Amino acid sequence: MPAIVSLIGQANSGKTTLLEKLIPALTARGIKVGTIKHHAHTFTMDTPGKDTWRHKQAGAAIVALSSPNGLGVIRDTDHDLPLTELVNRYFGEVDLVITEGYKHGPASKIEVCRTATGAPPLPGRDPSWLAMVADFPLESKLPLFALDDAQGVATFLIDTFKLKGKGGV
Repeated sequence: MPAIVSLIGQANSGKTTLLEKLIPALTARGIKVGTIKHHAHTFTMDTPGKDTWRHKQAGAAIVALSSPNGLGVIRDTDHDLPLTELVNRYFGEVDLVITEGYKHGPASKIEVCRTATGAPPLPGRDPSWLAMVADFPLESKLPLFALDDAQGVATFLIDTFKLKGKGGV
């Protein structure tokens, strides 16, 4: 099973921006990365009126769109699948799964904080917190990285999880 780390923080704290920089920093070092965005509300991934949307609207429990360069699957669930179940089912080919969200649960966490949110760091820190990323000085016993230090966070993750990459980095 791949290593899992969750980027957590207040809304608009910079989680997605960090993730966009972290993925290429890791893949350049031979680490194969998968991502999961956790969303607490219902969602629609399909485009109304398109064939796959029409299949789903007609009652299909699972709809897949397959092409030479990608695969998309939309399936019904009756509950929010546990993170480990998602990783076990769909992410066996990667070295590291980075999630955005999953504030609660056993996965290792890196909290992202940004001055612009005006919000303090999240409460309830537990041993699953690995590090902090912020654009302001922050007192923490955890390793602290600047918001623009994706290379530093990548090195930290490689060292923490002893990642070698499928290419043998």
